Amino acid sequence: MASIEESIHLSTCSEAAKSKLYDSVNHPAYYTAGSIECIDALKEAVSHLTGLEAFCTANAIKYLWRWKLKNGVEDLKKAKWYIDHLIEGIERMGDQ
Repeated sequence: MASIEESIHLSTCSEAAKSKLYDSVNHPAYYTAGSIECIDALKEAVSHLTGLEAFCTANAIKYLWRWKLKNGVEDLKKAKWYIDHLIEGIERMGDQ
């Protein structure tokens, strides 16, 4: 559901702009903050990581990025799960 601000903005957009703004497959609103898409931020955030470190870090950031706009506390719990999993993996390997 769009916020009041989004609805007002949407009412002033052309149909082409509306479809680009609310493309739930390629550009979901909950993965965009201003002009930055989550996928672009994730690429940079994990560019120096590999394997499980990259995977857990990216997923934690993804859930933190969207929590307020999508699933609320459920997404925060998912982010925490990935962070806890990352910490356990690092501690097991002794790579702190």
